[in-house]
Amino acid sequence: MPGPSHLIDPAYWKVNLCTPNAYSYEQIPDLTGKVAIVTGANSGIGLATTVGLANRGARVIMACRSETRCKEAMVVIREQIQEERKARQQKKGDAPQGEIQLDFLEIDMNDLNKVQAAAKTFLSWGLPLHILINNSGIMGTPWTLSADGVEQQFAINYLGPFAFTLALLDRIKESQPARIVMVSSIGHLMAVPGSIDLDRINDPKHGNPSSLYGQSKIASLLFAQALNRRLGSECKVYVNSPHPGVVDTEMCRHSGDSWGAFMGWVMRTWAKNLALKPKEGALNTLYCATSEEIETKDLRAKFFIPIGREYRAAKITENVELQERLWAYSETLVKEKTLPSEVKNNNNPE
Repeated sequence: MPGPSHLIDPAYWKVNLCTPNAYSYEQIPDLTGKVAIVTGANSGIGLATTVGLANRGARVIMACRSETRCKEAMVVIREQIQEERKARQQKKGDAPQGEIQLDFLEIDMNDLNKVQAAAKTFLSWGLPLHILINNSGIMGTPWTLSADGVEQQFAINYLGPFAFTLALLDRIKESQPARIVMVSSIGHLMAVPGSIDLDRINDPKHGNPSSLYGQSKIASLLFAQALNRRLGSECKVYVNSPHPGVVDTEMCRHSGDSWGAFMGWVMRTWAKNLALKPKEGALNTLYCATSEEIETKDLRAKFFIPIGREYRAAKITENVELQERLWAYSETLVKEKTLPSEVKNNNNPE
């Protein structure tokens, strides 16, 4: 089960209780002409994030596995935006107008070849990319391997976004000022002992569902630091990592499989009644993606707790040597898993 590591950190409570929220939906600027990609946009925080972006004029590419579920979500998103615009019109006499622009992009973070294919498809459209939000993820799943034979939480929460981001990076740099948002979690504090062991990523005896989730989020934070360093201070691409808070989403759907039926029921019930709703959970992501503060204060490779409150992530995420080892490991793994089939066959003759 998720550990309470942050609950004993005085710095967490100082930031949480003594720092006011830095953002609200009313502060989202006009995003007309902006193009955004949101992965996992058909439900939960991703859907709420898409509503926030599209309502202010952004063209949002909804990167999802299922076109059917995505199209169903588009209907919900359009309805929510129209309701919000109507309510604002009645309350304030004005409301965002304009076309609601939504597109479907097929992607599956469980399969690196499909990740690369999604990036190629988007690039073929010839659009700029001002905002990339790596939102999709899984949590606390039973130990299993991805389509590429990589521990699944590490693969979906980190390795897929790593590959997707790098495949789109040149387009993002061409579109600057731009944002890359690596949706993270305070759950990175639950990581396996030593935070991440690249030699044991695929060891089923190494870690439990919670600590492996934490490991995947440590990896994401290490990547954000390394990517920011490579971009440099002159580049106006801002990479940041928000923790949405504890949010009632489908992320708890595997809890029964991992911890037993009773604990699964407890966690789902607790989330349903006490956790934040997706609209609240999306706001920290939207802060990183749209707040003018990110540029005016030059906020890069920061970790934020809700809402827009800067909090220092685990110290290990600042370890440059570990960042570089993870980057090299990931690059090698992505190249290995996405080689053309004819090359793979030549390298592994029967």
